[in-house]
Amino acid sequence: MNIAFIGLGNMGAPMAINLVKAGHDVTVFDLVESAIQSLEAEGARRAASAEAAATGADVVVSMLPAGAHVKGLYLGRDGAPGLLDALDGKPLLVDSSTIAPDDARLVGAAAAERGFTYLDAPVSGGVGGAKAGSLTFIVGGEAAGFDQAKPLLEAMGKNIFHAGEAGAGQVAKICNNMLLGILMSGTAEALALGVKNGMDPAVLSEIMKQSSGGNWALNGYNPWPGVMEGAAASRDYQGGFLTDLMAKDLGLAWELALGSKSTVPMGSQARNLFALHSAQGSGQLDFSSIQTLYRAGEDT
Repeated sequence: MNIAFIGLGNMGAPMAINLVKAGHDVTVFDLVESAIQSLEAEGARRAASAEAAATGADVVVSMLPAGAHVKGLYLGRDGAPGLLDALDGKPLLVDSSTIAPDDARLVGAAAAERGFTYLDAPVSGGVGGAKAGSLTFIVGGEAAGFDQAKPLLEAMGKNIFHAGEAGAGQVAKICNNMLLGILMSGTAEALALGVKNGMDPAVLSEIMKQSSGGNWALNGYNPWPGVMEGAAASRDYQGGFLTDLMAKDLGLAWELALGSKSTVPMGSQARNLFALHSAQGSGQLDFSSIQTLYRAGEDT
């Protein structure tokens, strides 16, 4: 298929590369020139704008930082038209950004008014999953659109879920990331407590992995430096899922809770912790760097 891929950040770039490897004709656009160049080296075509990338496309895939960017792309900003008013033909629209469900519903409704099929399809699995093509896609939107998109999504992921109607993909992703934030902050807290009381972090990690404290953050993404080869903690917390993005997602969970009058005391605490960590200058580090918040004053 002819695919336009817009947004080549830590997640978008490897996703687009996997589409190229699967044999699709991929045209890419990003505001960062070096990101476009890296995709060209992998066999993608470059475009001078999002509109140019989407010209003649069968599918448009977007992976952007926040709801404002998604709305700006599809609906337009500052008086300039968005993709919905600039597209030729009727490509399938797949947005894999993590944004507020109401933003996804707004774009989806505007797309439907113009005869487009729009899916909110946020992902789980991190940069490692994006590179390995093993992401989980959590899709909201019409069943027919989901069926149309599924073969394409399978080139980038292993677990493809239809969560429900428009916005449902975002609701599920926000709940998942709230739990992830809770698990990572709790894992970091437990490790810091053990180390400050004489435990070797690797030994403690192995004990907890094989006990009832085992969880994804501990078992597959250990936040203590040097314990797990390949984890962000063992490369100075560089790359991966940024603290700023986790703080953003926990903020989305908080807003969702307020709107539905839900009680999320642990999610609220995780939001406060990651917001503090980000404010202290760690926003561009991997979110597992929350471990350093528990090591303040320690000679690390």
